[in-house]
Amino acid sequence: MMKLNEANFYLAAMLRCPGIGCRYLQRLLEVMESPLAIWQADAQTLADTKVLSPRLSERLADFCRQHKSVPEEIQKACAQKQIQTVSILEENYPEVLREIYAPPVVLYYNGILEPDARRVAMVGSRRYSGYGQSIALEFAEQLAAAGLTVVSGAARGIDSFSHLGALKSGRTVAVLGCGVDIAYPSENRKLLYDIADSGGVVISEYEPGTRPLPAYFPARNRIISGLAEGTLVVEAASRSGSLITAEMALSAGRDVYAIPGSIFAPACAGCNHLIQQGAKLVTEPGDILEEFNLARPKPVKKSGPKLTAEEAAIYQVLSFEHPLSMDEIMLSLPDGEIANLSYLLLQMELKGIVIENELHCFRRAERE
Repeated sequence: MMKLNEANFYLAAMLRCPGIGCRYLQRLLEVMESPLAIWQADAQTLADTKVLSPRLSERLADFCRQHKSVPEEIQKACAQKQIQTVSILEENYPEVLREIYAPPVVLYYNGILEPDARRVAMVGSRRYSGYGQSIALEFAEQLAAAGLTVVSGAARGIDSFSHLGALKSGRTVAVLGCGVDIAYPSENRKLLYDIADSGGVVISEYEPGTRPLPAYFPARNRIISGLAEGTLVVEAASRSGSLITAEMALSAGRDVYAIPGSIFAPACAGCNHLIQQGAKLVTEPGDILEEFNLARPKPVKKSGPKLTAEEAAIYQVLSFEHPLSMDEIMLSLPDGEIANLSYLLLQMELKGIVIENELHCFRRAERE
């Protein structure tokens, strides 16, 4: 009898057949004996299941007959790159993911897959503000410290900051829209390694070597929301992929949370709209922890770097949300000009208490 993990590669191979997606394959698994039985079936046997049309039955039977080496090829690729697999037939497949529409039939992953972990998804815009960055880091760190696994998509911006925040205190899951052997975006190569190496997991429904394509990301979003009991949208414009993730969470009967933002900030329009539509407004991690019936983690008192008198004066005029130019900082200082302002800002940036953006404006690095 075929080992279950070997059967995964027959399932993976059949997903290459045009027109055969997760939904069709899942329905075939419900009425046929095994993945191998589907792989070896002729067109008439497949058509008799009433799952596939005669035309699609013939296409799948022809594909399996003409591509006999594909399962072994995928298996070898996984072995060479030390990529693990889990199928919907196995006990260690995440139970909450089975509940969504068209759950992935096969998942590829690096790291430690914990099927029963309690998870919260965090998503947001690639074009983030300092406000969104700080919120993502703070919420992810505290939610992970309380025992939740933070799920996100490893994209630039809010996704990456959510992973980074969670890594400070707990576990995180990165769901990719490409093979798990491909770092996308490329600057996140170390982040993905750190996630898998720290007890988290990097996961995808796409086989090794699959390049990122635009069509893969909406499908990826259903896994992000499907793995989580609730989804937090940190910062999102009115047209944002994060809103797709939120809609998928709602369609699966999961909770959606949103961070409110300025009505004048386009980057916050999506979150504000979600709140208008019934998403739960949250202003601190404890709001989400209460929904999960989890205790808030004990606050850790941070001893920040010592500031000189001039640095302290500069810090007082800076805000968490709105970056200021050097001219604006100078005008805001209560005691007039500081001759070496540029040097002092550089020193404060090196101490990690000030962040400079691409417009050479400055803000506080963390919310107090």
